[in-house]
Amino acid sequence: MRERGYFRFGGNQGDNLIGFSFAIIIARKNGLYNNSKMSNKRLSGYFDEKADCILYEGDCLELLSSIPDDFAKLIITSPPYNIGKEYEKRLDIDVYIEQQITVIKECYRVLSENGSICWQVGNYVDNGEIIPLDIVLYPVFADLGLHLRNRIIWHFGHGLHASKRFSGRYEVILWFTKSDEYIFNLNPVRVPQKYPEKKYFKGPKKGELSGNPLGKNPSDIWEIPNVKANHVEKTDHPCQFPVELVERLVLALTNEGDWVLDPFVGSGTVAIATLMHKRKALVAEIEKAYIGITKERLNQAITGDLRIRPLERSIYNPDGNNEYVPPKSVKIDFEEIPKGSIKE
Repeated sequence: MRERGYFRFGGNQGDNLIGFSFAIIIARKNGLYNNSKMSNKRLSGYFDEKADCILYEGDCLELLSSIPDDFAKLIITSPPYNIGKEYEKRLDIDVYIEQQITVIKECYRVLSENGSICWQVGNYVDNGEIIPLDIVLYPVFADLGLHLRNRIIWHFGHGLHASKRFSGRYEVILWFTKSDEYIFNLNPVRVPQKYPEKKYFKGPKKGELSGNPLGKNPSDIWEIPNVKANHVEKTDHPCQFPVELVERLVLALTNEGDWVLDPFVGSGTVAIATLMHKRKALVAEIEKAYIGITKERLNQAITGDLRIRPLERSIYNPDGNNEYVPPKSVKIDFEEIPKGSIKE
């Protein structure tokens, strides 16, 4: 919406202004708001290189057309799977693939030369037969000259139970780079060693720890709980990214200050994980209900009330104890509401 050229989070104009003011009051009360220490981050509803978070309410192709070539350092998204969810119209598979090709080509154009694309997909199901979308879409990326660095398996423990095949408990992240020169920061995403006290038993390093003290490479099989039922991050979105999955990609494939693009942002997870780690978020969403969820979560982050499952909480505990790692509160600071508008 437009009111004196300012960007608002929320529903109608009055509620937006009151809601944001209330968020600031609560933040001040809890000692989270301090003008002298805030980072002067800017929010915008349209493409603006000076912004820190761009939330475009509309078709992602409209946003992509406004972005210059070689702009985004990382593109992370989970596009509609064409399985008839409430936010998508089920299409013939050939039509669906053509739609994906159009978006992928635009994403390739706006990706920087040393950037990465992470395309997260599952399976298309047709009369009980599954079609792995990563296999179908791989040639699209390859034809553009992108280089596949990993086919990451995201494994999770919960989901629908099948009766005529084994229940699906994984989805895939295809990680492509535009060139052979790309960002890869391993240390921030290392995970605990399975045997942290394991030592060399012979040779010149006998008696020394054999593993990296910072942890091990997380490999290409990621066991991260999906957002279901009582998950601390659960919203009304039916297919929600867990923040820690996006965090791992953001930390590994970008540096502070880089732009991260999500053309199908859904519940806003990519924007949250990006801003948490001092990157810039460039996201689009066409569904009004999910724009509302994204705004609500960003407002919660402004007040410090957004709770997430922490990246450091492992499913496997190498120490063998039952130490509980509680949910983490996210705090994102914005000093001002900048110029811009959100299409309603």
